[in-house]
Amino acid sequence: MPQSVPVTDLTHRLVPTPAGRIHLVEQGSGPLVLLVHGFPETWYSWRHQLPALAAAGYRAVAVDVRGYGRSSKPEDVAAYRMLELVEDNAAVVHALGERTAVIVGHDWGATIAADSALLRPDVFRAVGLLSVPYAPRGGPRPSEIFARMGGDEEFYVRYFQEPGRAEAEIEPDVRGWLAGFYAALSADTMPPAGAPDPHFVSPGGTLRDRFPAGRLPAWLGEDDLDVYAAEFERTGMSGALNRYRNMDRDWEDLADLDGAPITQPSLFIGGALDASTTWMADAIEAYPTTLPGLVSSHLLDGCGHWIQQERRTEVNEILTDWLAALPA
Repeated sequence: MPQSVPVTDLTHRLVPTPAGRIHLVEQGSGPLVLLVHGFPETWYSWRHQLPALAAAGYRAVAVDVRGYGRSSKPEDVAAYRMLELVEDNAAVVHALGERTAVIVGHDWGATIAADSALLRPDVFRAVGLLSVPYAPRGGPRPSEIFARMGGDEEFYVRYFQEPGRAEAEIEPDVRGWLAGFYAALSADTMPPAGAPDPHFVSPGGTLRDRFPAGRLPAWLGEDDLDVYAAEFERTGMSGALNRYRNMDRDWEDLADLDGAPITQPSLFIGGALDASTTWMADAIEAYPTTLPGLVSSHLLDGCGHWIQQERRTEVNEILTDWLAALPA
């Protein structure tokens, strides 16, 4: 079973941002690298990257995104729109006494990182995307797309749209739900080909109905699961789920960025078994147009969604090599 990472060399801080305060964890000194997690995670998802980046000569900083962990949790659903999250990231950089940073995100964090690079190129000089490819804003309203997916079944993003609905499924047993969700998207525990897809909900059912049970993925120890569960048991799930509830709002807010490429130096790392990369294969193929500054793109064989935890050594090597090659 994997061992948790010692936290003795980590510094925890709360810094002022438009959210109120953002909790962050940092290690090392040197050029700033801002690490942004996805759903349903916290700064702890970067526990393997913080010491590796610090050892390579960087100031590695992992945040709890607004609504997660020990960061502020505004009540208004609209407070979780992308414009607000981008400004949180810029405020963190400035609160740390820096002018610029490299930003790296996983899952929702990848989309937040991409939009941070687009909206604040003055702050974010390079961007790394893990698991979720960059796809420029465009096309129909997101809610219209999600409503058409799955036929009689309901796509999980649409399931998350209604305030309170997913909370009612998750919050009575946060630890058990998280264990199942992590396992469903991990290479070594995901349902076999042909099994009901855990990204969809049957009529009258729940997401959890399709989660594997009884075995944690190799990357997730019981102590690690306890860390995640304790945070979401304390905060509830609404802050995290509110990101999904702003997708139409983001589509409206970011209309001026329709089709916009990211021109800063960029990196993509995906898992070959991750639905995010298989569903969005066209987005990866479009990188010569959408990511003209792309330095390298990697699909890790036999890897699922939780890429920096499933394949921490490989991801750390790719990240540090990419960072070392960036212009000073």
